[in-house]
Amino acid sequence: MFLRRVAFCLFFGGCVCSGLFGQSGATSSVPASRSAHLRRGINLSEWFAQVYDPKGYTKEHFESWTTAADIALIKSAGFDHVRLSVNPGPMMDAANRQKGMTEYFGYLDAAMKMILDAGLAVELDMHPDSDFKARLNDDDFVERFADFWRVVAKHYASPPWDSDRVFFEILNEPEMKDPYRWYGVEAKLAAAIRQAAPANTILAPGAKWDNDYDMVMLEPLRDPNVIYVFHFYEPHIFTHQGASWGAYYWHWLKGLHYPSSPENAAAVAATVPEAVHRLDVIRYGQDHWDAARIEAEIGQVADWARQNGVPLVCNEFGAYRYGVEAQDRAVWIRDTRGALERYGIGWAMWDYSGSFSVVVKKDGKNVLDLDTVRALGLK
Repeated sequence: MFLRRVAFCLFFGGCVCSGLFGQSGATSSVPASRSAHLRRGINLSEWFAQVYDPKGYTKEHFESWTTAADIALIKSAGFDHVRLSVNPGPMMDAANRQKGMTEYFGYLDAAMKMILDAGLAVELDMHPDSDFKARLNDDDFVERFADFWRVVAKHYASPPWDSDRVFFEILNEPEMKDPYRWYGVEAKLAAAIRQAAPANTILAPGAKWDNDYDMVMLEPLRDPNVIYVFHFYEPHIFTHQGASWGAYYWHWLKGLHYPSSPENAAAVAATVPEAVHRLDVIRYGQDHWDAARIEAEIGQVADWARQNGVPLVCNEFGAYRYGVEAQDRAVWIRDTRGALERYGIGWAMWDYSGSFSVVVKKDGKNVLDLDTVRALGLK
């Protein structure tokens, strides 16, 4: 309840609090040289978060899932940074065992060193499961998570870690329906990080799924050393077709093209059993999703950042490799990446080797998918 009251006061008191918020008060202090480290990135998923490996969160998994060869391949492709997702749950649980936190930091330190030694920057992204995020509606758990962030931030704000290339992302996709509650929680977590890491840049997301809508609803934090991050998968009906998570009817979809057309959408809609979802598919065709539509969507977030005087990065975008036809996927990635760059927004594609991947397996090894690399404008 306390955090809700704080958020309410900050939101509705902003207009009389010496311009702390909005266009007049959110001037960024992030150096351009630091923002330049986040121009072209890739997400490293399923390593320290979203682990589907039967071995689980173990020494064997951490040391084998992503290797020095993978990091070298990322660097060679022309990426300048990675977003390293870390599930805080297992790490916080490790703190309850004798020397458990020290052991976990050992695995994470090795990963961070491998990335930084390759000349890449790192977005250290707190990426928990949904049940963890649901607990952030409890003020006591927010305090506990803030204490955890202090430990992590202090650890990576100290030498030998490079504060210009280590960025702290408060939380991935908070899944918080109440944006006012999220503002209070985010401000609390950002303050904890800042106490422990005076120099590092913080990455701040919007409230629910961290999409473009959530970002334009967000009030900037008081901290000027913050880059704001959002995700872009619009329209989900195209980028997530065939997926078994999210909206249930997505798994019915196959052959939905981009750019969209009424004829193609009508044909795909005929395969969907529920009338309400057939309508969703038909609307996708009628909405004429193309490069101009994507640019208009991203333009709304770019306008928000300009009006508030803050830097912006899109640190997730992509299309499901196993549901979207390859040619359509490449065109969507190209159009989205192009729109981001025209607005001067850095980006990180989702993801390196998962189901949205930039690599494919060849003779048991990860190799770059050239269609995806070209769509990203890389080598």
